[in-house]
Amino acid sequence: MRIAITSQNFRTITAHAGKTRRFLILETDGQEAPAEIERLDLPAGMSLHDYHGNDHPLFGLALDALITQSAGQGFIERMARQGIAVHATSATDPARAASDLAAGKPLPSAQPHEHNHGHG
Repeated sequence: MRIAITSQNFRTITAHAGKTRRFLILETDGQEAPAEIERLDLPAGMSLHDYHGNDHPLFGLALDALITQSAGQGFIERMARQGIAVHATSATDPARAASDLAAGKPLPSAQPHEHNHGHG
């Protein structure tokens, strides 16, 4: 299973998936510890909130899932169109969350998504 983790600091799971430009990409089978296979550190204008093309760098990584601390419905739907399931959680440890997800264990519930960030 290939999983993207929103991580603005490359250490913990962070919120606001649509505005994130930094992602850890992990692979795991649910048995072995997840392996970090890539880090995306995208330039300004490449958050999914800002970039609207179908050729976003995340879309070419054969992702199965994305773990974040918060995501809006539009983000969730856009990822679903690419075959990527979004999992919002209050967890902060990327490796543990990826391992639990791959093993079919439930992730801790996320805090409600705040939607006061200028959609107009």
